[in-house]
Amino acid sequence: MKKVWIMALLAFAACKNDTKSTEESSNEEKQISAHRTFEKVEIESILENDSLSIRAIEVIGNNLAFAANHGTYGLYNSAAGTWKLSQQKYDSLTPEFRAIGSTANDFFMLSVANPALLYKTGDDGKMKLVYKEENEKVFYDAIAFWNDKEGIAMGDPTDDCLSIIITRDGGNSWEKINCSKLPKAAEGEAAFAASNSNIAIEDDHVWILSGGMKSRVFHSADKGENWEVVETPLVQGKPTLGGYSMDFYDAENGIIIGGNYEDPEGNTGNKAITKDGGKTWNLIADGQEPNYKSSVRYVPSGSGEEIVAAGFTGISYTKDAGKTWEKLSDEGFFTLRFLNDSTAYAAGSKRIAKLHFK
Repeated sequence: MKKVWIMALLAFAACKNDTKSTEESSNEEKQISAHRTFEKVEIESILENDSLSIRAIEVIGNNLAFAANHGTYGLYNSAAGTWKLSQQKYDSLTPEFRAIGSTANDFFMLSVANPALLYKTGDDGKMKLVYKEENEKVFYDAIAFWNDKEGIAMGDPTDDCLSIIITRDGGNSWEKINCSKLPKAAEGEAAFAASNSNIAIEDDHVWILSGGMKSRVFHSADKGENWEVVETPLVQGKPTLGGYSMDFYDAENGIIIGGNYEDPEGNTGNKAITKDGGKTWNLIADGQEPNYKSSVRYVPSGSGEEIVAAGFTGISYTKDAGKTWEKLSDEGFFTLRFLNDSTAYAAGSKRIAKLHFK
């Protein structure tokens, strides 16, 4: 895949995003959300591939990027309805990618397992390796960016703290935070590379969700310089339990969701919200729909009240900040990202789809 094509797509997305003023867009969204609730979702398949398991997607303008297993990655041109796919190899290895991100200039993809490999778009027409970490315990789960210069990725502990790497130069170099600057990880505490949504960013804030034997939320208010950690009420205490996904609507309102993928019908202790920036978390709809989910996102213009959760158990929706939920579809996906207030992209086993909420 040529960088020129990636750059053209990123530039096209930026132009599309600038066609309306922020104030105009905000007013339109408020008018739409005031009169709308979702009653159903129509699922339009846009990519099918029997060999792929896709857990990382990134909306770029109206278009979509993904990276998956077998070193496969691609970009979807929504206007043309076409894909450009490629494969990344490292020596004889074909990495499995479960985390991707983008800035205005570059596309990034991060592999799980040993060695951890982080690539960005390069100037020679190929993806450039910008970070490598070798350790038998290494396993990165998610990546996100504050802006075009500063980004963060997180993974399971290789020592006695979560693995957190940060860039301050647009992704050209990454530095791992020393454990002396981070809260100590509990025994068996890790994270799930289920949907590239263990990280949430708002303004200078970043929140990181852990799971397993301990499911907590790590928070920094200054772009990763200082950290604190709080407990969550999510089910935990076994390697498959805890939080799988998180999202924040603004700096105060957030949601975490998960459960136990080995007991996907369980709906107790698997979802909670915060209204104080992650200082405290309270269970919602406990013992009710939805059950296990691996991805949760706020509807962009839903005033923090509308949320969609997805997993291989189906798609669920709330219009009252998680108090009550309705199942919209039994079709399963691993990860979900909104394009606008009524359209989202979703990916999972063997496919990517466009979701039209109505």
